[in-house]
Amino acid sequence: MLGNTLAAKTLRGNAAATTEATGTAASYNLMKDVLKYRKLDAHVHVNLYHGGPEENIKFADRLGIEKLFISRPITSGPGTPQDFIESNNIVLKAIKQYPDRFIGQFTVNVEHQQESLVEIKRCVDLGMVGLKVYTQVKINNPLFFPIVEKMADLKMIIHMHAMLQLGLGGYRMKYDTKMRPNTSIPEDFVDIARRYPEAMFQFAHIGAGCDWEYTCKMLKHSPNVYVDTSGSSNDEYMLDYAVKELGEDRVFFGSDNCYYQSVGKVLAANLTETQKKKIFFDNYNRVLKKSGKNIA
Repeated sequence: MLGNTLAAKTLRGNAAATTEATGTAASYNLMKDVLKYRKLDAHVHVNLYHGGPEENIKFADRLGIEKLFISRPITSGPGTPQDFIESNNIVLKAIKQYPDRFIGQFTVNVEHQQESLVEIKRCVDLGMVGLKVYTQVKINNPLFFPIVEKMADLKMIIHMHAMLQLGLGGYRMKYDTKMRPNTSIPEDFVDIARRYPEAMFQFAHIGAGCDWEYTCKMLKHSPNVYVDTSGSSNDEYMLDYAVKELGEDRVFFGSDNCYYQSVGKVLAANLTETQKKKIFFDNYNRVLKKSGKNIA
């Protein structure tokens, strides 16, 4: 279910004592371990892939994910105001369908500054709690400045699609994934975080195939930048390293709709119970508390 490699590591790392005592890994109750943690999914999409909102809920129920912070960013096309308003309306419709489980993150395209600011107000008034943006404009582009200032005033986080291709010695095209030219990379986050220390930023999916070691090293001294665990990559020691470099308070649990992998990599990490609880629930909830939107 979590994949043979990940499941094996989970058993080795988290159930070693049980295995030694009984002589068999079969006594380890994986789902009991999964369900003992409260979880907030800080990165998940609706109606983007994997079916409609009911599919998100099926996975969440199976894995004990209490609340899903959903968005539908503009991943193709020009990203006109009509496009992002329509995307946000899809999110709002999903929230009405599952009001106890879904909480919305709105999307905009800052190339349309005034329309974006109007849409932020509309979505906040309707109960959404954060901004999710894609690759139309880099996070440190001056077009973003009024949006960042607005989000800082709201005390809400800016969740940005981000990536950094694997490389060697600064050469980042060792594995060419045809990354879009306006995709934000760690240096862009460092720049905007320094410019706006009062704002909060979320570097998306360190578990989506990016160079997570370099990313964490770059973001180490940017305390207002957080990372989320989402993505299908299950690299060994990924979360251990993120906690080591960034601290245990700057890592969020997120799936990006890769639910089993994202839960499994937290369980498989060599972290304390307190650290796992922080990643699964407390860290993101603490950010939400700044705008009064935290989960009781």
